[in-house]
Amino acid sequence: MEKGQYYDIKAGFDGRNKNALDSKEKTINTNQMKKLFVTILCFFAVFQSCTNDLDTEPLVELSLEELLAQDPEAVSGILSRLYASFALSGPNGPSSSDISDNAGESPFLRGVINLQDFTADGMKNRWGDDGLDQLTTTSNWDENNKFFRYLYNRIYYTIPQANNLLSVLGSVDVANKEQVIAEVRFLRGLAYYYLIDCFGKGVLATEENIGASAPLPEATRAELFAFVEEELLAVESSISQDNSYGRANKATVQMLLTKLYLNAEVYIGEAKYSEALTYVQKVIDGGGYTLATDFESNFSGDNQGSPEIIFPLIADAVTSQSFGNTTYIVNGSLNTATIPISDFGATEGWAGHRSTKAWYGLFGDLETTTDDRAKLFWTEGHNFEMTDYKEWTDGYPSVKFRNSGFNETLPETPFSGTDFPLFRLADAYLMYAECALRGAAGADIGQALSYVNTVRQRSKAESITMADFDLDFVIDERARELNLEGHRRSDLIRFGKFSGGSYIWPWKGNTQQGASIPDTYNLFPIPLQALEANPNLKQNPGF
Repeated sequence: MEKGQYYDIKAGFDGRNKNALDSKEKTINTNQMKKLFVTILCFFAVFQSCTNDLDTEPLVELSLEELLAQDPEAVSGILSRLYASFALSGPNGPSSSDISDNAGESPFLRGVINLQDFTADGMKNRWGDDGLDQLTTTSNWDENNKFFRYLYNRIYYTIPQANNLLSVLGSVDVANKEQVIAEVRFLRGLAYYYLIDCFGKGVLATEENIGASAPLPEATRAELFAFVEEELLAVESSISQDNSYGRANKATVQMLLTKLYLNAEVYIGEAKYSEALTYVQKVIDGGGYTLATDFESNFSGDNQGSPEIIFPLIADAVTSQSFGNTTYIVNGSLNTATIPISDFGATEGWAGHRSTKAWYGLFGDLETTTDDRAKLFWTEGHNFEMTDYKEWTDGYPSVKFRNSGFNETLPETPFSGTDFPLFRLADAYLMYAECALRGAAGADIGQALSYVNTVRQRSKAESITMADFDLDFVIDERARELNLEGHRRSDLIRFGKFSGGSYIWPWKGNTQQGASIPDTYNLFPIPLQALEANPNLKQNPGF
């Protein structure tokens, strides 16, 4: 496959089609950042991947083992680069890509937002790009859609990099080796989690089968689930309780275990809500996190100070410029025609993303509600009804994410420096509540209600009583609190509301009023490129 077209910010660009670069000084210092991009170029895969694009070519004649033997400190750079693979496109700026796909369109987090939020009820994209248009209208999905390929390829870029590092760590002397190994296994498990959730199957590539001469066999959803579960349970005891901001710790592992168990009935046909409750309780009781005083502060350019964020994907407007990460969310939701973009710390508006009444309608009258979360929609110059999803003024843009500072004044920049809160405490509270309502052993229903009201009270929403507290309320509260954070499609599937016709939203099934979609849409099709590269992979039913 030819490399996608790349773009240089100095030369100008149509920002909506781009993405890329490094990590952030909040996690590692500048010297470490520079080192991680040098060392990762030396770190090439001998793994027989499921797509040809995922092979990494050596740029210097030095193996990873030799590199670490010469410089054990290089492991920190390689590890940081592995973290960065979830947010950035490549090592050399917004035009570079780790994989042979468009550097702007293909970064991991951008794929998560496209596949989890734009395929669901609350958010729509108006650009009409082939592939993205089919996501936003939940229609005409097939194995040729490049946006399915992007996320699949990103998953299978991160996994072999983790495998290579794990294969070498056992034979070299590096500081805090067990901690490093635990973090790498977590990051590999996180990549596999998205494979399980989005595609349902793939190949199980580990450090044990690096260099296999034949294509790996297909692994079922249940087999992948079991592997990730085992990995996370194994590292929970060895990973640090208090790793620095931006790195995985015990609470991060416990949050991923919670999400794995919460969705187990979908993934493997076996309810594991009691197990989910066990691990989310650990996060709540032992993680040391508290809700931020103000909801908006979690999504502002200085959100690294939030006491609520458990695991962020780091962004930086200067040292790690990216057309993915939160730049895609912030700039994509702004347009100078209707919004004063400088108020949100941006210098560009790409006029792409608007929310629908399936999200803002959950707050009732936006002018009279006391809920602070309802204030994070731009209504001036926009229509309540999304009569045409390609019309910018139909639907309300979400200004939940912004590049401006909450506690300090920040300069306006073309790239976003707002970290993406992949896991945060409010989600843990709402998952506890859901587990309690689903009958998890050991749950305290009164405590569950208290957690929900704590989340609501933070945003000045009215408290609810036990008479209001049911699963329908929880799924709506998750939308009010968590939309545009990469959870919505999975939530709707778990609640039986994504496919079929029991719940209809604007432009579902490519009609304005919404229409039923087949149950096969609960999974995305395996990309054609992967099927052609590995004959052991079979397409998901219905595609």
